Amino acid sequence: MEEIEFILDSTKESMIGSIAHLEKEFLNIRAGKATPQMLGSVFVDYYGSQTPLSQVSNINIPDARTITIQPYEKSMLQPIEKAIMIANLGFNPMNNGDNIIISVPPLTEERRRDLVKQAKAEAEDAKIGIRNARKDANTDIKKLEKEGTSEDVCKTAEDDVQKLTDTYIRKVEELLAVKEAEIMKV
Repeated sequence: MEEIEFILDSTKESMIGSIAHLEKEFLNIRAGKATPQMLGSVFVDYYGSQTPLSQVSNINIPDARTITIQPYEKSMLQPIEKAIMIANLGFNPMNNGDNIIISVPPLTEERRRDLVKQAKAEAEDAKIGIRNARKDANTDIKKLEKEGTSEDVCKTAEDDVQKLTDTYIRKVEELLAVKEAEIMKV
């Protein structure tokens, strides 16, 4: 019985990991409104090591269409500007000598549809991760059955794994619906 509990716990943990990864990926898909997470993938060359932008500067959102980046050291203005360009996020940073200002352009209808496709692809990846966790759990349960664990216990465990799978797939679909509405809102 302990083995079954362990299998169920590790399966649930794996599925929670898929949801967490999906949420993180959704933060990188911008929905028209400026957020600091839009720059989450930007790494700056800080004295020879690649450092996240948020660790070398203060990132503010004065309004829904503007991001301001104020480096902790003035000498970092050029490297930050370069890093934003290299990150290829579709932003055009403007350096005013004290900080960097990014105007977030409004999304076109076509770009919104592309972002929805990207969100759907991420959601599908999360579902695949959840289904793989289910497959691994069922394989482990079958092994236990061959090793002598009762058929009823194994059948119940498989049902529990399926319930977990259904719950987390539903969660992915809910997250996708929210993200899709956020992207399509003008």
